[in-house]
Amino acid sequence: MADNSSTTGADAIDVAIAQGIDFDGTPIDPKKLDLYSSVMALEAGRQRSGVTNTMRSRIVRIGAKHIPQDELNQKLLDAGFAPLKDKDIAYYYNK
Repeated sequence: MADNSSTTGADAIDVAIAQGIDFDGTPIDPKKLDLYSSVMALEAGRQRSGVTNTMRSRIVRIGAKHIPQDELNQKLLDAGFAPLKDKDIAYYYNK
């Protein structure tokens, strides 16, 4: 069985970016790394609206890739988060 530990998990992308090497072993273009770094620096300086808002945003963004709309909506409600908004559904579920 192939070892995919370097390409799985929440921080696999960050590790690869820090190393400047894509998962296939090729170097990442320095221009791409520079642009990514400059945009992430802007994001790092942005005032946050709150931890639970960010948690919900991440749950929706990532959960929509893995969980059907109705199920994700119910999970949000069960956890005490706001339900999926029309804009969430339109963007993540193409409806």
